[in-house]
Amino acid sequence: MTYTFKPSGCCAKAIKITIDNNLITDVKFSGGCHGNTMGIGRLIQNRDVEEVSKTLRGIICRNGTSCPDQLALALEEIISQQSAA
Repeated sequence: MTYTFKPSGCCAKAIKITIDNNLITDVKFSGGCHGNTMGIGRLIQNRDVEEVSKTLRGIICRNGTSCPDQLALALEEIISQQSAA
């Protein structure tokens, strides 16, 4: 399943996350520092949604958040949606 999240307070304009069987199979950032966001995407590929969320939550760049922190928020939103279903 693919989700699109609109982050706030960071350079990225959108985060597109593909999840299969509770594993992150792909992440694409629109905007943000290209090398950093591409690196994040590769590092978290095929890792558990909850594990990645806990790892990235609270990383601060500016405005009290960061691209990784916003990704964690997106993953928390996905986890919440899955629990409600």
